[in-house]
Amino acid sequence: MTAGLGIAVAALVAWLYLLTARGGFWRTDIRDDDEEIANPPVWPSVAVIIPARNEADVIGKSIASHFKHDYPGAAPIFLVDDQSEDGTAMVAATVAAICHADDRLKIVKGRSLPASWTGKIWAVKQGIDAAKARGKLPRYLLLTDADIAYSPGLLRRLVARAEAGELALTSLMVKLRCQSLAEKALIPAFVFFFQMLYPFRWINDRKNPAAGAAGGCMLVRTDLLERSGGIEAIHASLIDDCALGRRIKQEGPIWLGLTNNAHSLRPYPYLRDIRRMVARSAYDQLNYSHWLLAATIFGMALVYLTPPALALFASDYLRLLGAVTWGLMTLAFMPIVRFYRLSPLWAFALPVIAVLYMFFTFDSAYQYWRGKGGFWKGRVQAQQARA
Repeated sequence: MTAGLGIAVAALVAWLYLLTARGGFWRTDIRDDDEEIANPPVWPSVAVIIPARNEADVIGKSIASHFKHDYPGAAPIFLVDDQSEDGTAMVAATVAAICHADDRLKIVKGRSLPASWTGKIWAVKQGIDAAKARGKLPRYLLLTDADIAYSPGLLRRLVARAEAGELALTSLMVKLRCQSLAEKALIPAFVFFFQMLYPFRWINDRKNPAAGAAGGCMLVRTDLLERSGGIEAIHASLIDDCALGRRIKQEGPIWLGLTNNAHSLRPYPYLRDIRRMVARSAYDQLNYSHWLLAATIFGMALVYLTPPALALFASDYLRLLGAVTWGLMTLAFMPIVRFYRLSPLWAFALPVIAVLYMFFTFDSAYQYWRGKGGFWKGRVQAQQARA
């Protein structure tokens, strides 16, 4: 077997494995509205925890969406103002007053970040502590980001699903903004790669050890969070959602799906914005390993670049193998492209998109090496995560 044939076969086998034995990660049929769910006999209490640092441009729409929840039970909101410098808390308070919801919103003034904690988790802990201070603990905590807008019925559906399935954690991959050219090119692929790393079917299978979550929207059972060690157990995690998913799945079943009913308000208008978002945690995903970084870049080159290169520049059977593999790759990417309502032609661009993600991954390592790993909202956090 020639070297070229060996590479072509390796790429084809890789895509056959991904399509048939990786939990159907490429499908988009696991969603929050995929089935009818009966209402629980009693609607349990939920504390909504929102960490916010310099989010004045999005917090107004986000907090307003929480005031519109049609949830029948108690659902107080705890906004932790993580030492913002842009008036985040003032915007939230103003919206609460306009919506006549002052009594539902508690603004918690964030304290200084302790050593070894990441900023978001420290803010989440302060929000949970504030909820505890009100007396009886709520049955659920909705851990959500400050840039997420919810449809009015989503909290009701989340709780109904959690109660019906006796779930320890119910999480949604919210719909990210996909309007600018950079977003159209890179956001669907971001979700695609996340699903590849954390196949939803495996996560939702109670017998499968795979675990994960999406940090924009996580409904967690309070008692099981406490039993797993509390939020303190993941205090240094950069990829805190998946770290939480792993710990909580040891206490009970978890569920993760896509949704059209919650969306991110955060814009990523330019390539550099998405690069920073990915570079913040990509090297953490690789456990800060040079070897895993090299293996990842090599593997991505083999899987994403070899097929189109063979299809365009090889001859005879190698061209055919490359074209078939490129076709499989395109078919795998198509569902998430359609989920984001983009032209199917974007699916053919996955090899080029993968090159950009390879660069982002290397940049994540480079930023760590120069002491700026995990940079977000003015904080360098990768060193804490590794401490």
